[in-house]
This record gives sequence, C-alpha cells and structure tokens, in this order.
Amino acid sequence: MEEKRERPARRDNRRRQEDDGLIKKLIQVNRVSKTVKGGRNMRFAALVVVGDGKGSVGYGMAKSKEVPEAIEKANAQAKKNMKKVALQGTTLPHGVMGVFGRGSVLMMPAAEGTGVIAGGPVRAVMEAAGVKDVRTKSHGTSNPINCVKAAICGLYDLKSPEEIAAARGKDVSELR
Repeated sequence: MEEKRERPARRDNRRRQEDDGLIKKLIQVNRVSKTVKGGRNMRFAALVVVGDGKGSVGYGMAKSKEVPEAIEKANAQAKKNMKKVALQGTTLPHGVMGVFGRGSVLMMPAAEGTGVIAGGPVRAVMEAAGVKDVRTKSHGTSNPINCVKAAICGLYDLKSPEEIAAARGKDVSELR
C-alpha cells in the first residue's frame, strides 16, 4: 500500500501586506510619458491619501514603470508625510479655506449625522482623516492633485479651541 504524500504548501510570491491600521485611498493613476531619442518612455503616476481615521492624514505621489509599484511608493511617501489634524468630535472645529495653486477647497463644520458632503478627491481626504461630518465646496481647478493638496493644506491650518485660547491668553470657556 502506497503512502499518500501531502503536497507542500504553495508559496505565495506576492508580498504580504502588513496591516498597520491605516486607511489607504487611491485617488488617481495617471499614465505619463517622456519623449526620448528612441521614442516614448511610458510610466505611471499614482496619487494616494493615507490616514489613521483619528485625525492624522498625509498624501503621496510617486511614479514607476508598473502601477502596483507606483501605488506602493506613493503609500510609503504618504505615511512619511502624515501630520496630525485638529478635529472636534466627528467634524472640524471651524471653517477653513485650503488653497493650492488655482484650486481652493472650502471646508465647513457640520452637525452630527450630516455625513461627508464632498467631491471625489476631497471625500477621500476627509474619510482618511476621520472626519465624519463636513460640508465642502471645491473652487477653481478640478484637478485631483490640486484638490487633494488644497484640502490637506486647509486641514493642516485648523486650530483647536485650546490652541486659539492659548494664543489669545484666555480660557477656553471665554471664547464663546
């Protein structure tokens, strides 16, 4: 009677992605080309937003010959660029205008239960940052890169009530 041998487990050649608890949103993959002596060199550019859903957010852009590699590089860059954002519960502490280039994004706090009222690229930024209730309006350019950069600039400009009170030399209860 012949013994039945078990097959060894198949190796998974794909890289294992470690679960670091971050929210990763792919916003855009763009095919770009560079004209050289021998013709055109095609590459892919990826725009990614990464956040922890608790007030930290960052974005990254990277290019590579392959799409997955470009996304991976952009994710790594976004993790390095993460900064803390001042939030008040599930919304923003005050209204703010983020500007980058010819694009601007107006972000206003909203009552609980409103949800994220935002266009594509800005919505991804808000969800990655952990903002659950916000109203936004994008002005000027609709270019996803400029919209993301404007939204991030606006979020980084937010100040918590404690920071405002300290700057004015008052107590937080005296602000209202």
